[in-house]
Amino acid sequence: MSNMTIQGLGNSGVTAGVGKATGGESAGGGFGKVLREAMESVNNSENEANALAAGLASGEHANIHETMIAMEKAGITFRLATKVQAKVLDAYKEIMRTPL
Repeated sequence: MSNMTIQGLGNSGVTAGVGKATGGESAGGGFGKVLREAMESVNNSENEANALAAGLASGEHANIHETMIAMEKAGITFRLATKVQAKVLDAYKEIMRTPL
């Protein structure tokens, strides 16, 4: 299986590597690494939106368009992470229901 990269819309930075399994770990560093990077990306977009909102409120800048775009981007990445979490939990529950 070849390596594939899944990127979010625009410049969100959410990526996931899919690699060939070698001895129990994938070539990309494992599911935990991919999950950690995705959560860091969600956190970074939230922090960026909060910083821009605070700057707008304090009068540091008056670019409401950039602030609103960052806030929407952060909201979309958070909703995506929530949907992925629900799918992973559903898959786990399905695996646990499988009789041995």
